[in-house]
Amino acid sequence: MNEKLPWWKQSTVYQIYPRSFYDSNGDGIGDLNGITQKLPYLQTLGVDVVWLSPIYQSPNDDNGYDISDYQSIMAEFGTMEDFDRLLKEAHALGLRVVLDLVANHTSDEHPWFVESRRSKDNPYRDYYIWRDAKDRKEPNNWGSCFAGPAWEWDEQTKQYYLHLFSKKQPDLNWDNPTVREEIFSMMRWWLDKGIDGFRMDVISLISKEPGLPDGVPMATGYTSFNVCANGPHVHEYLKQMRREALAPYDTLTVGECSGVTLEEAKRYANADGSELNMVFQFEHTDMDFLDLGHKWGYQKVSLPRLKEILSRWQVGLHGIAWNSLFWQNHDQPRILNRLGDPVHYRERSAKLLAICLHLMEGTPYVYQGEELGMTNYPFQSLDEFRDLDSIRAYEELVPRFWSHEEMMDALRYKSRDNARTPMQWSDEPQAGFTTGTPWIAVHPNYRTVNAKAALADPSSIFYTYQTLIRLRKEWPFLALADYRLLLPDDEALFVYERRLESERLLVLCNFSDKEQPFTLPDGYEHASILIQNTGRENVSQKDRLKPYEAFALHQIV
Repeated sequence: MNEKLPWWKQSTVYQIYPRSFYDSNGDGIGDLNGITQKLPYLQTLGVDVVWLSPIYQSPNDDNGYDISDYQSIMAEFGTMEDFDRLLKEAHALGLRVVLDLVANHTSDEHPWFVESRRSKDNPYRDYYIWRDAKDRKEPNNWGSCFAGPAWEWDEQTKQYYLHLFSKKQPDLNWDNPTVREEIFSMMRWWLDKGIDGFRMDVISLISKEPGLPDGVPMATGYTSFNVCANGPHVHEYLKQMRREALAPYDTLTVGECSGVTLEEAKRYANADGSELNMVFQFEHTDMDFLDLGHKWGYQKVSLPRLKEILSRWQVGLHGIAWNSLFWQNHDQPRILNRLGDPVHYRERSAKLLAICLHLMEGTPYVYQGEELGMTNYPFQSLDEFRDLDSIRAYEELVPRFWSHEEMMDALRYKSRDNARTPMQWSDEPQAGFTTGTPWIAVHPNYRTVNAKAALADPSSIFYTYQTLIRLRKEWPFLALADYRLLLPDDEALFVYERRLESERLLVLCNFSDKEQPFTLPDGYEHASILIQNTGRENVSQKDRLKPYEAFALHQIV
């Protein structure tokens, strides 16, 4: 790596959803010891950082994003001793470990909230956001991410509390300085233990607008859950976090920022390092939404629109802030079903997606199974789902807005459970994930789509990811070069160029199932192929790209 660059600018992060990664004890649930056993696999892939979705004690209303104890391990996942061993072995293999920081809200079973709801004068009351009824109804029209209002009535104290997510996930009151110090103290505790940073869940929502004004209602009657994104004090609080919790440590920090704009991202991820290293923005993952007043409608992705969004972020943050590069995560369906062809060109389109994204400027994030080309699950009935969001959406939208068939079609395409089916390790029963009954069904294609088969095939998707990850570590150019989009209006080709001094990189990707003609730009006549997904050995001035073909040309001028 280039020692002049921060390590996280040349790293690749691998996200693990612990419940679905590997089960070491046969209870059907992935665990910490299972992760530890599979660290050599991640070392072989070549990633630098492992991000663990929440492992803290939780009642699991929202699969661990409802935390009842920030400094204990979820019993299903193991013990703190198991975590300490995981951390030690990861570090021994050269892998850094990043934890999910869920600090916009806690579980309603957290001791702070248990105390808060006892009485209006309890010392913990102001740890959360409580309000009187307004005209015998909710204090405002804010909606929950998981359907319905963002307010829950508490009969004991005759007030509502705010929950932008499940009613079992009450929002913390970050305007209370004691709450902020509680969070910062907890962060320091984990950092002193040796972790290497935090992915910060919905961090853009922590500062609410004073007075909690109504927002613009959607078709459901409630406003969007991210109505308070990028609130008045969010940057002030993150600067305080940097000073009081993060400053003494060498960390990676990435904020999940619902509703973030490019201009806001320049503040969150500014080059002076006063807040975060980078943010997750969701423009490119939301572009197949239909404007139905809810998020479940979908349409075919427009490639010119996708190119415009990704390119605007590439150019807009260059030299000012830093990009995170991702196609999917635990909250998104499998990218192959959105942008690739999981039936006819699964391997080729999976490699195309990797090549297209990983050669951009930013830190790439690989979600578990992405490197294998895992796909959406073929759900047939509602009882197959485990995701709170999916189940609540069905209850809200059927039959008021959609029929059962329409909603099931939407869930098959967009449910978060598509990303949460067990990691496919082998062609053994239950994909080698568990010897027991898995907490959610294994995809039936595991007999051919699995890590064992991928590792045995030198031309597999796995090795394309391995090559891209190695390039980022060995080639500072990818962290430094500028970016220029070519053919912005082309409906099938995504072509861009990276330039730094005398070096050039041209990336060509055919996002269609038809052959596409192209003309090589001047200056690349003698370029070498850096990486490709079809076995291509050479390129002519006027050539054709096969369906879902991608390759990159490197030239020194």
